[in-house]
Amino acid sequence: MRKITRRPIENDLSPKKVVPDTSVIINGRLSELVASGKIDGSEIIIPEIVMEELQAQASKMKESGFLGLDEIKKLRLSCESHNIRFNFVGDRASYDDIMLAKSGRLDALIQDTARKQEAMLVTSDLPQALVAEARGIAVKYYESHPERKKVRINDFFTPDTMSVHLKEGVCPHAKRGRPGNVSLVRISEEKMSTEELEIIVTEIMDVAKFEEGSFVEFSDYGASVVQLRNIRIAITRPPFSSALEITAVRPITKLTLDDYKLSGKLKERLADKAEGILLAGPPGSGKSTFAASLAEFYLKQGNVVKTMETPRDLQVSKEITQYAPLEGSFAKTADILLLVRPDYTIFDEVRKAKDFEIFADMRLAGVGMVGVVHASDPIDSVQRFIGKIDFGIIPSVIDTIIYINGGEVKKVYALTFSVKVPTGMFEADLARPVVEIKDFETGNLEYEIYTYGEQTVVIPINKKPATGEQKSSANKIRRIVSRIDPDAEVEFVSDGRAIVRVENDAIAKLIGKDGRNIKKLEKSTGLRIDVQPKVKSFGKQAELSIGETGAYIVLSFDHGLTGKNANIYIENDYLFTATVGRKGEIKVTKNSDLGEALVGAVANRRSVKAFI
Repeated sequence: MRKITRRPIENDLSPKKVVPDTSVIINGRLSELVASGKIDGSEIIIPEIVMEELQAQASKMKESGFLGLDEIKKLRLSCESHNIRFNFVGDRASYDDIMLAKSGRLDALIQDTARKQEAMLVTSDLPQALVAEARGIAVKYYESHPERKKVRINDFFTPDTMSVHLKEGVCPHAKRGRPGNVSLVRISEEKMSTEELEIIVTEIMDVAKFEEGSFVEFSDYGASVVQLRNIRIAITRPPFSSALEITAVRPITKLTLDDYKLSGKLKERLADKAEGILLAGPPGSGKSTFAASLAEFYLKQGNVVKTMETPRDLQVSKEITQYAPLEGSFAKTADILLLVRPDYTIFDEVRKAKDFEIFADMRLAGVGMVGVVHASDPIDSVQRFIGKIDFGIIPSVIDTIIYINGGEVKKVYALTFSVKVPTGMFEADLARPVVEIKDFETGNLEYEIYTYGEQTVVIPINKKPATGEQKSSANKIRRIVSRIDPDAEVEFVSDGRAIVRVENDAIAKLIGKDGRNIKKLEKSTGLRIDVQPKVKSFGKQAELSIGETGAYIVLSFDHGLTGKNANIYIENDYLFTATVGRKGEIKVTKNSDLGEALVGAVANRRSVKAFI
């Protein structure tokens, strides 16, 4: 919200008639004027349009409407003791007036009332005062209240207070401590009255209009959300809530990524590879604090970082622009962000079905995304994406899950995509696309996601440590298979089943004609053995050479492979599939993600493989 420089308060008001607009009624300045005795013996004229505007706001359950109507009621009583006449004048607003309200039509009608009544217009709306002054109407402008006025809600906070909870008819409470060690304590033994809460609400709404870093984020149907500097305040009232309630939340710590004591492996992934990150955890676990530290981390790396928030309460540097929903829609905000072209966007918080789609769309558009998701378990954060985006693109949207609880990183998952027989199944014809979720630090497979019938299922993989007998069998298998592939991998799926992974061109030799070799190995070990390629591709490996020409990386094949589909891998990681062109070539643009991956692989002497 833009802040306007205000003129000094003028205290020489002594007119015979006063016409106020909604601003001086809502913020209580007119009541202060009456109480001061400066307009004793005068007449206060309330335009009917002002009453209609306040009624309309109250009907929409907006705080401003309730505050204004309550002030009118207090003014009537106050005027009687100060010998001030109190009247309502004017016509009701027409349909055209209401339709043009946002264009200043109602303000113009209030000015007309002041001119016709030969009264002085009193306002706390600077544009209103300037327009009236330009039209030759007597006007007095009063700022809402002195800058830096102390707001009562601050009295409930101590240095270790995370949140304050105030409700009419209930003793005030606060959550105090640090993430992971928070307790709910009673602040006072006196119950909060409705009058006390209304005064606090008035102060909050008033300060939000002018204080730097403060604004009304949302106000509708019995609920308002206000950002008061670094405090996020939710105000609810009947019929939305059972009673008037104020909840104020304040961050008590601002950390850097170094404060979390992350492993070097995780830091390297966050810096170089992770671009679809979910920060999961229960409410109050420290997700937003970690998100802010991650935003600062990316900023220091020389990236353009933005945030999408409602409300905008992340504690980040001024270099990081914080965006709210544009016209109530994050989809419109995302459209603007794609024009701004940030390197990373922090999406705090991803809740609604549409939010998950927006997160996926931005990630697939090439923006590095960090989403904050409420979840009691790290796997729950992925499950919330199932059904909202296509199953096959989940690893392209989410590559890393960081689970936070008690202000600490408790678990990190890495997501990959493969085609294989799901764990627990045995027949080769059951192979299907599978999303593998592995413990990032250990590499152990913990979950698999795949389609089963018409359902997408998330299956936990309960692996037990290998027994002495299994270790002995694994060593025996490695000794025999090493003659074909010295780097063969052996994994036990169950007591009676093992998987042997070898280089793709060694599979036929290991199995043997009519399966003789593998049957012999199974008989000698007493195990059911599945043979899988290290690189998950059904094709045969083909020779290729890599070169460049102009803006392209060129993968060259034998001309006999023209028209064939080639699956391209960097070592054992799938990269893309393309058709070999007429010249026996596949061209990839250098400045694309695929081109950059190929350039990086060649520069780091990583093998690039092709399977036809």
